[in-house]
Amino acid sequence: MGDDYGVVKVAAVQAASVFLDREGSTEKACRLIREAGRNGARVIGFPEGFIPAHPVWYHHHSATGAISNKLATELFKNAVEIPGPETDALAAAARDANAYVVVGACEKMPGTIGTMFNTQIYFAPDGRLIGKHQKIMPTVGERLVHMGGFGDTFGAFETEFGPMSALICGENSNPLAVFALTAEGTRIHVMSWPNHFPVSGDPLRNRVAIDAQSFAQMSKAFVIAACGTVDERMIEMLQCEPEGERFLRDPDCSGGSCIVAPNSRVIAGPMGAEEGILYADCNLEIGVQMKLRHDFAGHYNRPDIFHLQINRAAPRLYSVHNDRLAAEGERSALERPPKPGLLEPPAANGNRDDGDPHG
Repeated sequence: MGDDYGVVKVAAVQAASVFLDREGSTEKACRLIREAGRNGARVIGFPEGFIPAHPVWYHHHSATGAISNKLATELFKNAVEIPGPETDALAAAARDANAYVVVGACEKMPGTIGTMFNTQIYFAPDGRLIGKHQKIMPTVGERLVHMGGFGDTFGAFETEFGPMSALICGENSNPLAVFALTAEGTRIHVMSWPNHFPVSGDPLRNRVAIDAQSFAQMSKAFVIAACGTVDERMIEMLQCEPEGERFLRDPDCSGGSCIVAPNSRVIAGPMGAEEGILYADCNLEIGVQMKLRHDFAGHYNRPDIFHLQINRAAPRLYSVHNDRLAAEGERSALERPPKPGLLEPPAANGNRDDGDPHG
């Protein structure tokens, strides 16, 4: 009889955030998760920074200008704490949908008023918050509002379909990141993309198509590329010049969600600029067929020549030496209230807490 790898129905959500509205974006995400679940999707991917928005204003305004500062402040005010009320709502939606869900969000450190991460949050079909990935290197204007993540949130996570992974925007073309996830055996990969690229570059959909097919070719995984799109609320709030507004209304500027098989064939999409949910049935056995040809984490590589090492530790920016309260025995360290900042980091990726690089 042998092993049966099965067929998995997956979904790429292409939609606009309720721009800079955390509660509204969360409610919209939950509605779309439940819709995809009713249509049989077992894996659901969302765009980059879907809750509450991606900092696209830096494509149109000066980094230190009044409009950029105002919108960046609103981004922090509407950013998500993990865990928090928003993750509770998303977890309930994932449970109702009986699906693994990857949602892009702007994350802030609990109890602080300054630092944000560009994050993907992972949920299991039973509603568990199973982890997150913080984008390693913010890109272009993101660097003005986002801090880069560390190795503690990088890597594939286990599902009933085998290892699954996710990366954000430009890091989907980082050769070392792609190989690391290939080495961890990813079978389904979610790419989260924004709603448009800077006006000086190629259209978003061009890059998405290239990176999705490239990732599939190298990893032999199915790729779910979920792109954002533009709506009137965002255009109004961005306050662009007429040229920028014309660009945002061009249907070629946004969208392009697609789903790609391990043989690099596009099996669903690409979508236009419209909102919607893209579906595909993924026969995981195709990955076996393709790895018999090229298994870059196995027989089709040379570990005596090439070796990649990953650091799963997160650095600590602040620690206390010879704490007075502890020294005097007034309260144990566990009894003291936590202080904000990069102190003891959470368990890596939500499912690694022993420092083992192999999980």
